[in-house]
Amino acid sequence: MTLEKHDLHHEFPEYHDEIHNLKMNDTHFARLFTEYHEVNQEVHRIEQGVENTSDEYLEGKKKERLLLKDKLLVIIKKSKVTA
Repeated sequence: MTLEKHDLHHEFPEYHDEIHNLKMNDTHFARLFTEYHEVNQEVHRIEQGVENTSDEYLEGKKKERLLLKDKLLVIIKKSKVTA
């Protein structure tokens, strides 16, 4: 089974520079980015079968990842407008 990459640079390649700049200069963004990365890694390990959990737990983690991604995108787009 081929798994999609969900790291932010694959999700939003058009915002590569903005993501990098925000990680370096915005502590709130950096914290959310780290949290997103950790949740994404956990989902990836579960999907690969490295970790076993219930389907409900996995779905909850996917929803958490999506919420974080939405929050990060809002910050990215705002930074693009103000740049």
